Amino acid sequence: MSTVVIAGASGLIGTALADSLRADGVDVVRLVRRPARGTDEREWLTDAAPLNPDVLAGASAVVGVNGASIGRLPWTPGYRQTLRESRLRPTETLAAALKSLGSDAPPFLSGSAVGYYGSQPGVELDEAGSRGDTFLAELCVEWEAAARTAGASTRVVHLRTAPIVHPDGVLKPLMRLTALGVGGPIGRGTQIWPWISLEDEVRAIRYLIDADVEGPVNLSGPTPASANDLGRAVARAMHRPFWLRAPEWAVRIGLGRAPVDSLLTSDAKVVPRVLCDAGFTFRDETVEAATAAVLG
Repeated sequence: MSTVVIAGASGLIGTALADSLRADGVDVVRLVRRPARGTDEREWLTDAAPLNPDVLAGASAVVGVNGASIGRLPWTPGYRQTLRESRLRPTETLAAALKSLGSDAPPFLSGSAVGYYGSQPGVELDEAGSRGDTFLAELCVEWEAAARTAGASTRVVHLRTAPIVHPDGVLKPLMRLTALGVGGPIGRGTQIWPWISLEDEVRAIRYLIDADVEGPVNLSGPTPASANDLGRAVARAMHRPFWLRAPEWAVRIGLGRAPVDSLLTSDAKVVPRVLCDAGFTFRDETVEAATAAVLG
């Protein structure tokens, strides 16, 4: 592996991925939406020049993990449009540049999310699982379709990522509530929440750069966990109580139906079948271990 081009390198995943690659001597090219400030940056998505394909030529891989935060609430109509545009336009631009390279195109590892599956209680969801019917599911369908326009000559991997167990990821709102002493079950609390540690997210992306894998790949932890499992793990690490239940109706009123149904009360037992079949092994096998690693 010599050079990896990253779109979204300033985000949680992109920053961690770039740091990991550089630590092993891999050159990283960061695509930025402002004038380049360093030799490792290339400006893109300008009206005059969306992206010069030469920036991608010769790279070991192109990784697109761009997009406005799903965790920012509420999802107003305007912010829903931001969620779409911040994913679709960059992905379409990368795909068009890769397609122009033909058989010389490097692999394209494009972001997606386990939100693709929506809420399907009691169903084990591997990569062949059916799509959901939420806003987030529809967004993932469009996102993956945009990546596939890179053409048949490009190996495309859809990174169906679970919520990241990290203080700047899924833990942020839980930590705030727990610090105030009002942590507790959200809705039933028994709904299965997919999850993955940031360490394993980065390791999995790096593994998939070289693996003979294409299409959708679930980037989720190997052991199912409920919302209560994660909440209790946070409370334990912060030495705070876990007791105050937030009724589903109240959460919907406070945060809006769309994000609550897509994220907080969604029940989806997502399994990383393709990743495991490809030989990947997880460092953090339980949500308790992942939480302790970043909060312990």
